[in-house]
Amino acid sequence: MYDVAIIGAGITGCSIAYELGKYNINAVVIEKENDVSVGTTKANSAIIHGGYDPKPGTLMAKYNIKGNVYTKELCQKLDVPFKQIGALVVAFSEEEKKTLEELKERGAQNGVPHMEIWDKEKLHKEEPNISDNAVAALLSPNVGIVSPWELAIALAETAVENGVDIKLNTEVTGIEKKDDAYQIETNNGMIEAKYICNAAGVFADKVNELINEKTFEITPNKGEYYLLDKSQGNLVNHVIFQCPNEKGKGVLVSPTVHGNLIVGPDSQPSAGDDTSTTGSGLSFVKNTALKSVPGINFRESIRNFAGVRARTKKHDFQIYEDKKNKGFINIGGMESPGLSSATAIALDVVKMLADTGLVLEEKNDIVDTRKVNRFKHLSHEKRAELVKENPLYGKIICRCETVTEGEIVDAIHRPIPATSIDAVKRRCNAGMGRCQGGFCGPRVQEIISRELNIPLKDVPQDRLGTDIITGETKDGGAR
Repeated sequence: MYDVAIIGAGITGCSIAYELGKYNINAVVIEKENDVSVGTTKANSAIIHGGYDPKPGTLMAKYNIKGNVYTKELCQKLDVPFKQIGALVVAFSEEEKKTLEELKERGAQNGVPHMEIWDKEKLHKEEPNISDNAVAALLSPNVGIVSPWELAIALAETAVENGVDIKLNTEVTGIEKKDDAYQIETNNGMIEAKYICNAAGVFADKVNELINEKTFEITPNKGEYYLLDKSQGNLVNHVIFQCPNEKGKGVLVSPTVHGNLIVGPDSQPSAGDDTSTTGSGLSFVKNTALKSVPGINFRESIRNFAGVRARTKKHDFQIYEDKKNKGFINIGGMESPGLSSATAIALDVVKMLADTGLVLEEKNDIVDTRKVNRFKHLSHEKRAELVKENPLYGKIICRCETVTEGEIVDAIHRPIPATSIDAVKRRCNAGMGRCQGGFCGPRVQEIISRELNIPLKDVPQDRLGTDIITGETKDGGAR
């Protein structure tokens, strides 16, 4: 029997697992997909927000501020790409300048440091490619950009190193309370745990309803994006927002930690697992973004994608212990600023578990740092040392991102193995470049097949069922 079962391996579930790994308890993460971070965590704006947007007194305001600081600290410890570049909320009219003042005041109430309003001259000096129609901007210098899937993977891998179990390809189908434990029914058999953390993302309300009446409801909301080539990556220096409205923070234009430019999202109702993109949605994103930065060259787009927000009617996080089921903790409604808040939320979830009876004894010795070899960023001397130690580092597989076979093999054999082409991509960037895996994809597939000793046809693109090879084009006798 486990002490704690965490349902969901997105950024929230992985953050909780990381924190629980510091204690002498038995914990398990249950994830229905074949890897961590494959839901909303891998498909969002990748922004660590400043904290000026949430209404004062909300859980979003509380955790955004704490998470902004703690996430930066964890990225440094766990070798996750992060850059604190600041954000600008841009006004295009005198009326919107009033909104900037309101946001600045809200940020002050929430505890956001060093905010200031720039006039048109200052704005255009710092951001020469911003629209001539922009009249002012609110600077929030504490905003950062991150690789969200790499952060979730780092947290989960460190948790595994500290003894936390992770069960992938395991979907929760039922929950029943018996005596002082929960019987968690899955497609891979029964799992017992004394406590449950429900971090199931857009399906958190459905997991809650497996044992409880409906206490909150998630209305999935989809946002579509453009990812542009690195040729566009220096177009702006900050995260560029327009003034928020009733639909959210709106379409942003931002550099990414990998040197690209990300543009989006829109906002539209969606099914929980619908990540399709649409012509109308992308057209809206494009036209809205051009209002902020008219010089974006959308012909340099290398990828379109969509992510789904776990939105609730209250527009606030749902974090509480269920009144009828002691030890069952819901962490729901993790829409923006969910990524920014997850690491701080995890700290409080651990406290909630302790308050409800979980005995927490700190381990004497834990893994709390991590280092990843990124060949592309090493000096010539370090590269030579790596190649001498392991010749696979001398073989470039992904030319766009300069990713070596050594990095790919390492990704496959890390604490949570990469078993799909996209799982490798999330760990070491192979396939992230301009050609989006057009050249290196088949080679990565071969390496996974070789290293895991599985048939080539059993290596998926991403989730189970995303088959690349579905059969032979000719039978054995054809010539």
